[in-house]
Amino acid sequence: MELVTPSIGLIFWMTLSFLILLFILGKFAWKPIMKSLKDREETIAQALNLAEEARAEIGDLKAENERLAKDAKDERDKLLREARDVRDRIIDAARLEAKQEGARLMEITRTDIRNEILAARTDLKNEIAALSVMIAEKLVKDELQDKKKSEALVNKLLDEVKWN
Repeated sequence: MELVTPSIGLIFWMTLSFLILLFILGKFAWKPIMKSLKDREETIAQALNLAEEARAEIGDLKAENERLAKDAKDERDKLLREARDVRDRIIDAARLEAKQEGARLMEITRTDIRNEILAARTDLKNEIAALSVMIAEKLVKDELQDKKKSEALVNKLLDEVKWN
């Protein structure tokens, strides 16, 4: 039962050992523990500040990335519009050139056809003339066998010829 009801000596020695322990802890352990707690608190505060700064920087980078992405998209759209315009201009120029070339070829073809028709007509006239001369030659040969008939024919032909 002694532990339940302590004696005065026990209380004195317990108090004295507690005070000595408190003094030793206060002298050697309390300051380093408080300093390390304060250092830890400052480290945590710095880490929180750095985290907040990093979060703000990430937000700025995200906004910058979005702006760059928008700029890149706008630039891409602009380049695509320019490419379409160039393509359309090239196609229009090619169409115009093809039309002009087609018209030029058609005119050349028409001229060639006209020339061929004229050449064919000339050849046909020459053929007809040659045949006519040959037929006339044979007829005149038969007609000119008789002297009177030949003189009458020459006179008749001279009367029919138009003199310019």
